[in-house]
Amino acid sequence: GRGIDDVAIVVLTLSPKPEAAAHWTANGLSRVARELQVELAKLDDIGLTYIVGAQGEEIRIEPDPEKLSLYGITLQQLAGKLGGANRSFQAGQIRDDNKQVSLMAGQTLQTPAEIGNILLTARDGRPVYVRDVANVLLSSGNAEHRVSNVLHTPDGMLAVPAVSLAIAKRPGTNAVMISEHIVERLEQLKGQIIPEDVTVDITRNYGETANEKANELLFHLALATISIVILVALSIGWREAIVVAIVIPTTILLTLFAARLMGYTLNRVSLFALIFSIGILVDDAIVVIENIARHWAMKDGRSRVTAAIDAVAEVGNPTIVATLTVVAALLPMLFVSGLMGPYMSPIPAVASAAMIFSFFVAVMVTPWLMMKLAPANAGDHGHGDAQGGRFGRSYLVVARPILKSKLRAWIFLLAVGIVTLGSLGLFYTKDVTVKLLPFDNKSELQVVVDLPEGSSVEATDRVLREAAEIASALPDVHGLQTYAGTAAPFNFNGLVRHYYLRSQPEQGDLQITLKSREERERTSHDVALELREKLKGLVLPEGTSIKVVEPPPGPPVLATLLAEIYGPDAETRRKTAVKVREAFEKVPFIVD
Repeated sequence: GRGIDDVAIVVLTLSPKPEAAAHWTANGLSRVARELQVELAKLDDIGLTYIVGAQGEEIRIEPDPEKLSLYGITLQQLAGKLGGANRSFQAGQIRDDNKQVSLMAGQTLQTPAEIGNILLTARDGRPVYVRDVANVLLSSGNAEHRVSNVLHTPDGMLAVPAVSLAIAKRPGTNAVMISEHIVERLEQLKGQIIPEDVTVDITRNYGETANEKANELLFHLALATISIVILVALSIGWREAIVVAIVIPTTILLTLFAARLMGYTLNRVSLFALIFSIGILVDDAIVVIENIARHWAMKDGRSRVTAAIDAVAEVGNPTIVATLTVVAALLPMLFVSGLMGPYMSPIPAVASAAMIFSFFVAVMVTPWLMMKLAPANAGDHGHGDAQGGRFGRSYLVVARPILKSKLRAWIFLLAVGIVTLGSLGLFYTKDVTVKLLPFDNKSELQVVVDLPEGSSVEATDRVLREAAEIASALPDVHGLQTYAGTAAPFNFNGLVRHYYLRSQPEQGDLQITLKSREERERTSHDVALELREKLKGLVLPEGTSIKVVEPPPGPPVLATLLAEIYGPDAETRRKTAVKVREAFEKVPFIVD
């Protein structure tokens, strides 16, 4: 079986240029791909590499009847000589350093030259070799699969033979750096291993997408921090805002250190956990800042140091309880089982660490910073305003009329309740849909085709090309590859759904690469919806299944909705399955 570390981060598709399509076959492309595979496998931290669409090579021997007759050699004699020369067997075993090593005797023939040099007999004192009576050549095996790269030409769509080289990384290594090294090495090999009339398309680059996602999350992390600092500056004061601006990065650095100790890497989920926790971790610091400022504003004769210590001690216990409450609410997510558990575990682990560190920073670093940044006369601080400052006065203007009488308070409470119930009604009417994770906007889609059992690979290839023609008309599509009788290089979704086991002639994949998010206005989900509608117009053999598969935003599942049917015999189960399917088809939004 395959594991999560076997998912390719980079997929390279080799195909001839349109003008050279007639000169290249899958066999020739396979040889180039194998040489490229050997070179790229030499890079550091490269894991599993494999080729999809490669044609197996075989040595074919074509005897010449006239020459066999001339030298007096029969086919049986030729076959016997070849069989005797191409033989190896286990001769025994030896033990070396507590290991058992098998000894093999004989040899197997590897090249046409070796076969051609086998001595058959002698004629008139002259040796007769296999090459004298037969044509020995290297040819492609009979492969029950077809891989094509769909190109756009002035004359329309052109499908040329192709092979795909999939490259995975070693566990725990940086996908961004590895993918960059692969692309750099690929450029160096062009014109050396890769011929001028062969194009290498990067049809998958998870290192690039991971870098984009990480940069986007880092931008949001900085934006959230700046927003909080500005809000504190407007509502409390600029000195307090400086304290918050120092406290947040300090807490984040400590959290990243803890994440490193726990074995978590800096990825999209852990970055999301940091963004998620920023709004919570700053609460402890704000509570301490507010209370220190309030004690300084009392002007009761205490020194600033004593007042700050008293202020921290006053809110210490409630702050501890609040911090532990948040941690207790997050930690259960750490024990979720299944695929969702490991995927989501950085969120409770990183966010809990952030909360714990935020408390220690709030009670240790924050008072010290307040002392350093406090004005010379802390008693003149604006927090001495009995009305709570500018924002406090604004709140009183709104709150006093509502709380002026009991009737007004009850009317306000009733209005809030009605609005709350009305907002919940949006879920019932489906105006607001509920999802665990939103649709992602990735640059790849997949069309999975299953023809009736027994269909030929030619029929599968024909359906895939018709689907590719429909997909190529969409303005958001950048590239297309068809895989008939074999599976496309599997992604995380394909790993869980075991797409890599699809190797029957009636099974096929259409791999769709979309333009980058900056070059298209629609999301990949919108493109998938339109493609699904257009594929309904295909004329397909009865019993054909065609599915538009989107990469899920979270952990993949075998099926979004799965019904298991148990019964006494196959016929009963089959009839029940048909009825269940009919019931599913009547439900809106259930597709494929």
